[in-house]
Amino acid sequence: MAVTGIEWKDMEQLTELEIAFFQLRMGFGPADRCVDWAVERLRLDEEGDDLEVVLLASARGRDEVLPLAEAIIERYRGVQRFSEQFLAGKYLVELRAAYLTGRESVASLDAILTRLYPALDYPDWLVMLSRNCEYAMDVPEFAQPFEDEFHYIASLWAQAESLAAFGGEYSRATSDRHDVVGG
Repeated sequence: MAVTGIEWKDMEQLTELEIAFFQLRMGFGPADRCVDWAVERLRLDEEGDDLEVVLLASARGRDEVLPLAEAIIERYRGVQRFSEQFLAGKYLVELRAAYLTGRESVASLDAILTRLYPALDYPDWLVMLSRNCEYAMDVPEFAQPFEDEFHYIASLWAQAESLAAFGGEYSRATSDRHDVVGG
């Protein structure tokens, strides 16, 4: 794909924006994360002639940030944009790290998964994690199955470079073993 304007030395930079944009659009992340991304591009003099990056760096609030971030992602990714499931998977990796440091809890994760699961149209790979998180809120026996499934799913997403790569590694049978009766 020919890239005009910004010459991306590392497309991971754009992936960072795409993940932040997904989280903001879904209502999980702050607009500041997208703004910070643009500010960093300006600081490193990597914005090229891209006016949207300049405008994004000075944007305030969700309503200003969303259309600018969308325009940047669309321009440079086009049809090669990541799927929402891929972006959600990368978000789960961040959530797992936050959970392990105590910045997220089972209750806060349940609130996120309760919104994320249907928004992604109920993907098979999220069934057990969503269920175990919900059950772990009230049934102590589900705490370990939740931990096991969260570790499993986040580990796969941490390594996945695409939804297809994740799908090639994911095993529903492994997820099914992360159950009170199946363990």
